[in-house]
Amino acid sequence: MSLSRARAGLSNVRAFLTDGRGGILVAVAAGWFLSIGVRLAYPVLLPYLRRAYGLDLTTAGFLLTALWLCYALGQLPGGLLADRFGEGNVLVASTLVSAVTLGVVAVAGSAPVVYLATGAFGFGTALYGVARFTALSDVYPDNDGTAIGITMAAGQAGNTLLPLAAGGIASAFAWQYGFGLVVPAFAVVAVGLRLVVPARTSGADSAVDSVSLETVRYVCSELRRPEIVTVTAIQILTYCVWQAFTGFYPTYLIEIKGFSESVATGLFSAFFAARIVVQPLTGRLYDRYGIRTSLPPVLGVVVVSLVALPVLEGFWPIVVGTVFLSSILGYGTITLPYMTAAFPSDMQGTGLGFLRTVYMTIGAVSPVAFGAFADRGYFDGAYLALAGLVLVAIALTWWLPPLSEQ
Repeated sequence: MSLSRARAGLSNVRAFLTDGRGGILVAVAAGWFLSIGVRLAYPVLLPYLRRAYGLDLTTAGFLLTALWLCYALGQLPGGLLADRFGEGNVLVASTLVSAVTLGVVAVAGSAPVVYLATGAFGFGTALYGVARFTALSDVYPDNDGTAIGITMAAGQAGNTLLPLAAGGIASAFAWQYGFGLVVPAFAVVAVGLRLVVPARTSGADSAVDSVSLETVRYVCSELRRPEIVTVTAIQILTYCVWQAFTGFYPTYLIEIKGFSESVATGLFSAFFAARIVVQPLTGRLYDRYGIRTSLPPVLGVVVVSLVALPVLEGFWPIVVGTVFLSSILGYGTITLPYMTAAFPSDMQGTGLGFLRTVYMTIGAVSPVAFGAFADRGYFDGAYLALAGLVLVAIALTWWLPPLSEQ
């Protein structure tokens, strides 16, 4: 029996990777590894940037807000371009734009240039965000949760390794090298994407071949559906929590918990490393049980972890707390496949891009707001407020219908 199960499992893996799909999955995952990994290197490098340019916690938070706000504003254009010109083309363009703008960040000589180049980099990586979801949904129509989960796990590997590398390079040399050394990697991934990902993975028809009143009405009618509204509200709340927490966790460990920059960087990397294995499993839970069963337990761990954080003291309690806090990273493999699949195929990119623009724009405000609270001595209280937002998100899952009931 065990041998037959092993053979069946091997057969499933082969089917998952046949017809060139394995190469597509690897290339898309590699691009996401760099895209999210470099963005999450910013919190690690924030103490260095604060010293270099004399930033307080509020203005440092504004730098993170600029990064994520531009990332948010690029979601809808990214979705429109993916529907109009093809997912593969957009993935390649995003990677090239990211390489160029990140090079500017590395050579910038003043704070305003750093802010502008950071915003441009955020916008460039935004083009990747929507296209990767719709491309994988097209390539893996029956296993999109698992495929997206694997890709997000690659992103978590980037979140683990790239901030750690950037922090080590900044400590040994200069923070600029932490950005500049990944520019060639973006160029290599762009070539790989061009070679293995089809220019278009979706059908030839698109709801946005032309912009008309009828197109707007069609898109708006889909956006008003109850399941879309509810999952968007959940995504807004959880994304605000994710943004604020990841943006300031290294700084919190240094200024409130008293750790060194190297230890704080290591804990921040461990935060992401703890969820590398769980990301594909969370996606599989969604595939098997649906969003209403799989999401509340994940968010419940987030609430308990955030409430416990202010009272944890000492290295090992913080290590354990960091492992549990990494559950914050698990919700996306559940909410995002649901959100993607809820749209008709001819407007998945546009619909997902619009919603990502909405929840990311709102979420981008959370770092500067969190930094303002921290500047006024409410660092611990801000984490308790984040726990409250997650509790509201848990309550909202009650109103999410299975997609099969639509």
